[in-house]
Amino acid sequence: MKEEEVLHEAAESTVADAIIRELAAWGITLIFGLPGTSSLGLVDAVRKNPEMRYIVVRHEANAAMAASAYNKLTGKIAACLTIAGPGATNLTTGLYDAKEDGASVLSLNGQVESQYTGPYGIQEIDQDAFFHPVSVYNNTVYERNKAIFLLNLAVKYATLHHGVAQLSVPNDIQKQTLDAACCRRETVITRLHIVPDERELDKAALAIDRAHHPVIIAGWGSYGEGAAIVALAERIKAPILTTYRAKGILPEDHPWVVGVLGSVGSPQARALANDADLLITLGVGFSKFTNVPTDKILVQVDTNPVRLGKGQKAIPLWGNCALTIPKIMAKVMEREDGGVRETIARMKREWQDQLEREADAEAVPVRPPFIMKILSETIPEDAVITVDVGENQWWFGRNFRMKRQRFAMSGYLATMGFGFPAAIAAKIAYPEKQVICITGDGGFSQAMSDFVTAVKYELPMVVVILNNHQLGMIQVEQRMEHYPNYATDLLNPDFAAYAKACGGKGITVQKPGELKEAIVRAMSLDVPVIVDVDTDPGRF
Repeated sequence: MKEEEVLHEAAESTVADAIIRELAAWGITLIFGLPGTSSLGLVDAVRKNPEMRYIVVRHEANAAMAASAYNKLTGKIAACLTIAGPGATNLTTGLYDAKEDGASVLSLNGQVESQYTGPYGIQEIDQDAFFHPVSVYNNTVYERNKAIFLLNLAVKYATLHHGVAQLSVPNDIQKQTLDAACCRRETVITRLHIVPDERELDKAALAIDRAHHPVIIAGWGSYGEGAAIVALAERIKAPILTTYRAKGILPEDHPWVVGVLGSVGSPQARALANDADLLITLGVGFSKFTNVPTDKILVQVDTNPVRLGKGQKAIPLWGNCALTIPKIMAKVMEREDGGVRETIARMKREWQDQLEREADAEAVPVRPPFIMKILSETIPEDAVITVDVGENQWWFGRNFRMKRQRFAMSGYLATMGFGFPAAIAAKIAYPEKQVICITGDGGFSQAMSDFVTAVKYELPMVVVILNNHQLGMIQVEQRMEHYPNYATDLLNPDFAAYAKACGGKGITVQKPGELKEAIVRAMSLDVPVIVDVDTDPGRF
């Protein structure tokens, strides 16, 4: 160790040291970011703390998207750590993804020395004003004795309000001495266990008992409650549909699961939703792409009271799905099957037959339905899948058959470039599992600077690029709106060669018969691998 490092290690505890110790006490030990002038005190505090892991990225947007994906996949908070000004502004696409999808993220940012805040400071912006729209909590530490108090507020807000909390720390404040004890965890936070009012539960149970064709729609807010949802479906003999984000909440071959409802879903799922006389929506966000009919009786369960009351016939149940579903179960009558499971099986056969017909095993360039068929057959059941935005996301939602895999996507913000940084987060969270990133040439190009990051930190994963040399979804939308195709063609590099240049592996697939072998080989390698699939840009 160098002499100056020895002297530094012996120095007094600083504000930065105390902040990082407090993060570790909260269990927030994973940080994505990029060091710089105004964050050096915080970065050095991370270096000195053996509990912390700092993943240095090549672009701050990827740091924020990785942190967002980490929370979506694990429920745990990761932090972003970067500099004032441009570092902070670069974070915002990923932070808005977290905001829109309700992911808890802590954004910890340097700031210029407090005496220089204001006009004309280099790399200085009004970060409190800048982060205000994206955050559930937002502040700057201007007094050292308030550092731990403000940090704990930030973590509490991010946790309880499922959003972004931002804390800026000026460079001079980071270096000031502070010997603060960590707060005891049980004294600063509690769990939100919300149970609906009994009268509302009685009203919901009566409506369910009177319904002739009830249907359950499971959304992201019910993730982890698959067994309870099945128990309810079996009791009231109701088919189960899911939103896109909740795809995989139950295996799609489960006898009560019909599939995804919405623009990427099946006509069979749409018919069931339309023909139902009562819908039980469990943690559903009601996006325009899910198209939940709101003219029916809705038994609506959600932890966010603002989202309750969709439609005049809604019966709002404010509560956690984990606590509310058993309450409903205890109050509703058990029904006879009446052929419901047989109807579900027939509908699923019809849809699966259509998907098989679409999966042309001879077409060159390779057709997306065939790609999804091979991926469905090849990806292990316990894998973690991350999906980008664009045609790759559309085909995955429609044609990929989920078993017991986990997956993450950019839902409401729907930002291109999410898939790959999400895969980095996934591999860190689940190092023993296969991680597969399904992306397009447009989306991967926005995040590809961090492929070398996956190599650097030895994060084996498989990146499957549906390379149609187009902004494919935009091309489709132009046609649907009767515009000529314009500005959608992409000039791409050789992605397989790029992977090799970064220290990974690359495989190019040009024919259908090459695909399965390429995926199997890629999953066997212990480095990040790009499988570049020459893909037909046409949808049908």
